[in-house]
Amino acid sequence: MKKAFQEPFAPPCGMVQNMKKIIPILLIAALTLFALAGCGQQGKDADTSDTDDAEKDGRLSVVATTFAPYDFAREIAGDKADIAMLLPPGSESHSFEPTPQDIIDIQNCDVFIYVGGESDDWVDGILESMDTENMKIITLMDCVETVEEVVVEGMEDEEEEEGEGEDGEEEAELDEHVWTSPKNAKLIVQKISDAFCAEDPANETVYKENTENYLAKLDDLDARFQAVVDESARRTIVFGDRFPFRYFADAYGLDYFAAFPGCSTETEASAATVAFLIDKINEEGIPVVLHIELSSDKMANAISESTGAKVLLLHAVHNVSKDDFENGEGYLSLMTKNVDVLKEALQ
Repeated sequence: MKKAFQEPFAPPCGMVQNMKKIIPILLIAALTLFALAGCGQQGKDADTSDTDDAEKDGRLSVVATTFAPYDFAREIAGDKADIAMLLPPGSESHSFEPTPQDIIDIQNCDVFIYVGGESDDWVDGILESMDTENMKIITLMDCVETVEEVVVEGMEDEEEEEGEGEDGEEEAELDEHVWTSPKNAKLIVQKISDAFCAEDPANETVYKENTENYLAKLDDLDARFQAVVDESARRTIVFGDRFPFRYFADAYGLDYFAAFPGCSTETEASAATVAFLIDKINEEGIPVVLHIELSSDKMANAISESTGAKVLLLHAVHNVSKDDFENGEGYLSLMTKNVDVLKEALQ
């Protein structure tokens, strides 16, 4: 099978890379011995992991690392497949580390879906340690045309060490938040649907019908965002937070200012960055300062106090809270809420 993931950045040192390859092998070996000894498994919530049931009843088994591809997969499959999400609801996606049970779930699935950016570096070593001949692997970043993560004016760059190319220069980091654009979401959904049809031809008709219906809803969502932008006088949004909306902004011709890039691990912005965002809001009369889900709104609130701008959440669909998960929130419902937020931010 064609390898689905290529690490876009050289690691800081060879030892780190070797450890990434060795750790998954040790985890699998340890868990295998654990199972042979008759011990219990570390289970996930029943709502997010059904791969054991799939193995028993012969249904298509799918594992996704994060919420967006998980939700796409369950919309396409309906009740014809068992879908598992590795990232627990309410957890931060960029700091996720797999458990031994997660690795077993990946090994046993028919279709494995992950994003493919630096946040998923751990996947590379795990897949190399497995026999993936009978597994379909989908990388979201391979489904669309990717762009580099850009540090715009006023934004603080990451302080983490970056990979270097052969000429010694730092290599550009690709923005991994490809699903935030409904246009990209359509391409991803179609790719997942094609994989389901190939792996489970008995249910091909169902998958295709569900996909057609879902793509129509994504078209409607896309049109609603475009209408908001077309009817708005301004084109600038401001985030007192990280900015994972590069593909979204590009899709609708939006300008943006933010404290950090989308995958930054920083949580405290410098006084200069906060002051820049405050000045930008005051200068342009921007009515809203945004933040993202499962992130602190402390900075946005501080900016709001100095400007009078309203604090609103623009959901990037990295993950959902436990309550939202239990209440059945999905990509479409969350992005539909974003339509109203964007409208207010651009008024």
